[in-house]
This record gives sequence, C-alpha cells and structure tokens, in this order.
Amino acid sequence: MPIAVGMVEVLGHPPALSVADVMVKAARVTLVGYERVSGARLTIIVRGDVSEVQIAVAAGVDAAKRIPADNPKETTLYLSSTVIPRPDSNLEAIFETMCLQYGEGWERFFA
Repeated sequence: MPIAVGMVEVLGHPPALSVADVMVKAARVTLVGYERVSGARLTIIVRGDVSEVQIAVAAGVDAAKRIPADNPKETTLYLSSTVIPRPDSNLEAIFETMCLQYGEGWERFFA
C-alpha cells in the first residue's frame, strides 16, 4: 500500500481549519500539519493511501472554493493543491512536516 502526501493551499486561518476538517472527514487520511507559506497563505498537509489522499484533496479543494472571500480583490480563498504518490525519502528529510510520525494514542484514529 503506497503512502502519498496531499496538500491544499488556502488564504487565511479559518479556511485552513475548515479545509483540514473536511479532508480528514472525507477520507481515511492523517492530518500531518500545515505550513505557513507567506503572510496568510497556508498549506494543509495530509498523508495516507494514494486513493484516500486523492479523495481528501478533492474534498478540501471543493470546500475551499465554497468559502466566500471577504475581500473584493479575491474571488476565492483556494490557491492550489497537489497529490504526490510515494514521495521520495529525500523530500521527507528536507520537509519535516511531510513526515508521517505517530505519537502516543494514534491507534484510536485507525479504528
């Protein structure tokens, strides 16, 4: 079972929280964390089975596009997304937030 990484980039903390919630509810993925890209740009990162990550990213993109933008300059809070099936271990060594590390009590999320 190949492990993939999926990312959705949005503008603002409330949309990031909403997208992360939708992603973990839509598919059997693990929320690894988020990266602040610059200013209010945030990238939500999930890991899991390739097919599950694809479903989660699609759901996250859909959720981000439905959130209305308050600023008239922006039409959407969704910026970009990607799915990387079986990322090379070199990537995980460089980008620590892409690592899938389990802490205590993680078993309850896989029940």
